[in-house]
Amino acid sequence: MAISARTTTAEIPLRPFGRTGETVSALGLGGFHLGDIGTEREAISLLHKAVDAGITFMDNAWEYNDGVSETRMGKALVNGWRQKVFLMTKVCTHGRDAKTAMRMLEESLRRLKTDYLDLWQVHEVAYWGDPERHFAKGGVIEALDRAKEKGLVRFVGFTGHKDPALHLQMLSYGYPFDSCQMPLNCFDATFRSFEQQVLPECVRQGIAPIGMKTFGGEGDAVKKRVVAPADALRYAMSLPVAVTVTGIDSQRILRQNLGVARGFRPMGALEMQRLRTRCAEQAMDGRFELYKTTAKHEADVGRRQRGFPLQGELGG
Repeated sequence: MAISARTTTAEIPLRPFGRTGETVSALGLGGFHLGDIGTEREAISLLHKAVDAGITFMDNAWEYNDGVSETRMGKALVNGWRQKVFLMTKVCTHGRDAKTAMRMLEESLRRLKTDYLDLWQVHEVAYWGDPERHFAKGGVIEALDRAKEKGLVRFVGFTGHKDPALHLQMLSYGYPFDSCQMPLNCFDATFRSFEQQVLPECVRQGIAPIGMKTFGGEGDAVKKRVVAPADALRYAMSLPVAVTVTGIDSQRILRQNLGVARGFRPMGALEMQRLRTRCAEQAMDGRFELYKTTAKHEADVGRRQRGFPLQGELGG
């Protein structure tokens, strides 16, 4: 998939969303951080500024901040704003059945104040055995089909951050996923790489790749000045992805990311390889991608479902 785009120097490019015929903004708004922002009013204002700036892709999940992220996004999308965006949220059954998934969908639609989603994704395929659970009789994949049949969702996909092998197992079933969300950054290229293993398969199948964790999830590499924010974001957006979702929790971060996305200039192959090489030594042990090697970024909903210690119960 080439990084084709419609853009002028002042616009965020629009890219094809896989084989769906839709286009989305090359930069997306991560929904998790909406629930972290100080007040609901600030969160709504930030979302409106992002949409006005050309960000059309909205990311969210049923479990983000115990529903606060979806609720805030829903309040921001009333009065005509819903029609301006490509709205995605995720179903968080974590191995439970299709009936639970459909209940979650009803709750998500209510919180988001909409009667349909543009994209509904199975969240956090992060544990061994997850693909088998999802595709089992009565599992969440049946809910994806049911939701599409009812006109409640237009497109479906799945997400995960743990191991490329799990993504490849999900793709091996031959199910017609429209999208696949994965961590893609200049460190991933060297360590348990989604870029090297999963991204080419998505492109081959016409599945829209959605990049996330551009700055390593918590931005430690940026804080420690291992990589500059603009370089990290340019690298991620230069990959053959439909959209790169970033956590935007302030006007400052919005301006920073817009500075890269507007009139986007992709890195060339040589420039990308130089950045991978420069980061390789500190990428090899996964120190800036702890979501691959530890329980960081694993939701308590999924850990509770499996009887694992919750985040607050884990030691340092």
